Amino acid sequence: MHEVKPETHVEFFVTPGAGEKLRGMLHYSQAVRIGDVVEISGQGGWNDDIAIAEGLENEIVQAFDNVETVLAAAGATWRDVVSVNSYHKVADGADTIGAEHNDVMAAQFRQRMGDRSPIWTQTGVTVLGAPTMHVEIRVKAVVRDR
Repeated sequence: MHEVKPETHVEFFVTPGAGEKLRGMLHYSQAVRIGDVVEISGQGGWNDDIAIAEGLENEIVQAFDNVETVLAAAGATWRDVVSVNSYHKVADGADTIGAEHNDVMAAQFRQRMGDRSPIWTQTGVTVLGAPTMHVEIRVKAVVRDR
């Protein structure tokens, strides 16, 4: 666990568009930076109007794009990511998240992080924040001197 020292600066971030709308609707920030650690709230595959992308692959890619945008607002990149938690809507009675989700997730990891392999926890869920959502991604990053 990352301990916050009293002199450590804490800063919250909200991106234009979807981030501002979600903050207005639900009163939360998209990211927090404490020293060199950045944590983001779960990002779905939505556009600036909070509409979910059509098709699972497009939705996952858009969620990765949204993570990238939020990380950038806090001064981080995918190459700084050390852990990923992803939440996947699965059918009732499903015993696995499935290759359709996994294949796209792994391809995005390779494309965006190169040789870096963060820790990753997948969780199958029956519902997410909006009825049409199928994925939500939350990450933690440690920003290093570049």
